[in-house]
Amino acid sequence: MQLTQEHLELQRTTKHIIDEHINPYMDEWEKAEIYPAHEVMKKLGDAGLLGIGKPAAYGGLELDFSYEMIFAEALGNIRGNGVSTSIGVQTTMCTPALALYGSDELKRDFLAPTIAGDLVGCIGVSENSAGSDVAQIKTTAVRDGDDYIINGSKMWITNGVQGDWICLLCNTSSDGNIHQNKSLIIVPLKSKGVSVSRKLDKLGLVSSDTAELFFDDVRVPVRNRIGEEGKGFTYQMEQFQEERLFAVARGLRVLEVIIEETIEYTDQRQVFGHSILSNQAVYHKIAGLATDVEALRAMLYRATDLYMSGENVTKLASMCKLMLGRLAVTVPNECLQFWGGQGVMNENYISRALRDLRVTSIGGGANEVMLEIIAKTMDIHPGKRKK
Repeated sequence: MQLTQEHLELQRTTKHIIDEHINPYMDEWEKAEIYPAHEVMKKLGDAGLLGIGKPAAYGGLELDFSYEMIFAEALGNIRGNGVSTSIGVQTTMCTPALALYGSDELKRDFLAPTIAGDLVGCIGVSENSAGSDVAQIKTTAVRDGDDYIINGSKMWITNGVQGDWICLLCNTSSDGNIHQNKSLIIVPLKSKGVSVSRKLDKLGLVSSDTAELFFDDVRVPVRNRIGEEGKGFTYQMEQFQEERLFAVARGLRVLEVIIEETIEYTDQRQVFGHSILSNQAVYHKIAGLATDVEALRAMLYRATDLYMSGENVTKLASMCKLMLGRLAVTVPNECLQFWGGQGVMNENYISRALRDLRVTSIGGGANEVMLEIIAKTMDIHPGKRKK
């Protein structure tokens, strides 16, 4: 993936908005445990950044996927992953299936205002009993004339408190095939019967509003279904590919910021008459971590190129996500060690980064799930082994 002047301009525009309208308020939003999602989304929407790869007919820029990756990477400059995760849900998690398979009416009602930043979207997949195992969701949507009646619950829903609509994965039939009985349905969150059970108290990502949602006889029109009935599991698996690549691109820059700030601090901090950075154990460790991050970038850029050429990147995307999940644990932990007592102070970004990144090896596909997927694509998984 080669960066052009246009890529760099998009990067600069994103960085400017972050520096002017997001980072100056991050400490305040972290303390409040919520950020003004509509206000921030509107800033990004006005700059054309919420629909980079989406159709121009609905307000998108219709650029190739490499621009979305550069945007995601730039979001890593936000000094709180809660906000960048919320933005990623808006751009790369709740809208890909809608853009690809939604009706024109559905796209005009939900995609266009989401791209503009007038609406905030959510993705509703995980449940208390179905996180990594998506096929086991229990939420149902039963056909009643021209409507679906939805019952169930969703857990760990980013933007769930402030959101306007949710792209909801539901069981739309009692068919025994759990991969062909699901549909994606857009549910306005102000619909009768939708309730926020609670705003979740989290280890990290505290500035994003994450909710548990309940659906009690929620009635929505059948026209709110995205694409064909029974194809929801397939559509969601496709969305996961973009979600995972987004997480990797964003995470790359976060890891780099951690390393850069650790170098700056250890270079200034004097212990026993010389800087911490001058110790071989320190600069060797940092050099190794930086090498790992750069290797991940190379794999991500290769996956992006293949994805844009229409190839199936399930294996590479899963490898990228697995590697990020591992680095998200090791990089902030190893770097924080060199900060000493300052590393455990909330006033320093390193402590927030450690907490925020910990979920990376779990959310969007846990490390163990990524290994399962990779093994299957290599035909070495017992359930897929060629005879």
